[in-house]
Amino acid sequence: MAHPALRHYMDFAAETVYLAGRMTLGYFNAGVRPDFKADDTPVTVADRLAEQLIRGRIEQTYPGHAIVGEELGADACVGATHRWFVDPIDGTKSFVRGVPLYGVLLGLEIEGRVEVGAACFPATDELICAATGEGCWWNGRRAHVAETADLSRAYFSTTDLGGMIALGRAAAWERLARRVYYRVGWGDAYGYLLVATGRIEIMLDPAMHPWDAGPFPAILREAGGYFGDWRGNETIYGNEGLATTRKLLPEVLALLNE
Repeated sequence: MAHPALRHYMDFAAETVYLAGRMTLGYFNAGVRPDFKADDTPVTVADRLAEQLIRGRIEQTYPGHAIVGEELGADACVGATHRWFVDPIDGTKSFVRGVPLYGVLLGLEIEGRVEVGAACFPATDELICAATGEGCWWNGRRAHVAETADLSRAYFSTTDLGGMIALGRAAAWERLARRVYYRVGWGDAYGYLLVATGRIEIMLDPAMHPWDAGPFPAILREAGGYFGDWRGNETIYGNEGLATTRKLLPEVLALLNE
């Protein structure tokens, strides 16, 4: 049974990512040039403005909550039981090339567990949100993972195969890739949306930060699936990401960990 506050947090998160997402559309396909951070990943003015918008709303509405953001870091809210994880544009590499598969992500961790998540994909006009006990909602409809029971009929996506190779995870990717029906590259946060809404069965990333993963434990859990690390732990701190259905999870984990 959900805590009464969780529905309010979910509604707030959904409205916040929607507003930030609408703002990013003003910079999408508009010739915005990125800067490059120390890790060679791009960042744009839209990333920074979206995070400022999200942080401002949280600070005004929930001044006792902590915030961790990709672009502006962690605040100094010591001892807070509630912590928001912000990724203002997940998929900036897609964003700067005019590819519509980017998202605005917001997750709420309460006493160490992600209980609320929301993600907006403004260029495809999709919003998904969830809270523990409140279900998962995709553009106002209940979202569920696929019912596929046979791995040989599953669709499998990852963001960048080059990342698998660079991080020494190519063998695990290949074991899984050999067993599925279709291998695609609908990457970054959009792949996790696709799993939660039953359009693909498996999404895999070899490297993720907590803000990349922030909303997905709640979203996948409430959609009837799994999000966590490659060993079966539901977490945003595993430095990797896996989303799949509960039916396929044991077989997927076995293949990844051979």
